[in-house]
Amino acid sequence: MSTDTPAVEFWFDPICPWCWMTSRWADEVSKARGFDIEWHPISLEIINEGREPNDHAESYAQGRRMGRVVEAARRAVGEQIVGKLYTELGTRIHPGGQRDTETIIAESLQAMGLDEGLAAAADDEQYDAQLRENTDHALDIAGPDVGVPIISIDGVDFFGPVVTPAPSGEQALKLWDGIYAAASVDGFYELKRGRKVGPQF
Repeated sequence: MSTDTPAVEFWFDPICPWCWMTSRWADEVSKARGFDIEWHPISLEIINEGREPNDHAESYAQGRRMGRVVEAARRAVGEQIVGKLYTELGTRIHPGGQRDTETIIAESLQAMGLDEGLAAAADDEQYDAQLRENTDHALDIAGPDVGVPIISIDGVDFFGPVVTPAPSGEQALKLWDGIYAAASVDGFYELKRGRKVGPQF
């Protein structure tokens, strides 16, 4: 693994609160440590295809719609827009508590100065091929039976970390150093404890 500037990728579904908190941690650390993150939208709805519908089915569908918009923005503007648009969407969904997908998308595009016409991508299935490719790749590298977030550090891939609330300051850096160290150990796969609290924004 690199000891200087790590190569970091992050796979997300905008609708997932746990993914959101991990993304805020990763974003803070990237700024503090001076590295970039490549952000990639994936779909929890695609991950759950073929399973019995559950209470999250509608939110998964809305996450997919927002993922399509992110992919449309990427094609229109470039890779650098993906993480920024995710931040706008997630800020409204999670700490903001907004629920209307059309409003969330419209406000996020406006905040980024993007073409409001990109909102139409939410219902355009042409973007599903890339979402599916991203999703399949994320599951291939992180292993079966995972969701989001998925993070890659210098080619070592994990589901997680799952954390609430998102650590900041020295705690954020401590967690990063631990994850980075774990990623340097060949054969390290899992460290887990049961969640006792819900998302804390």
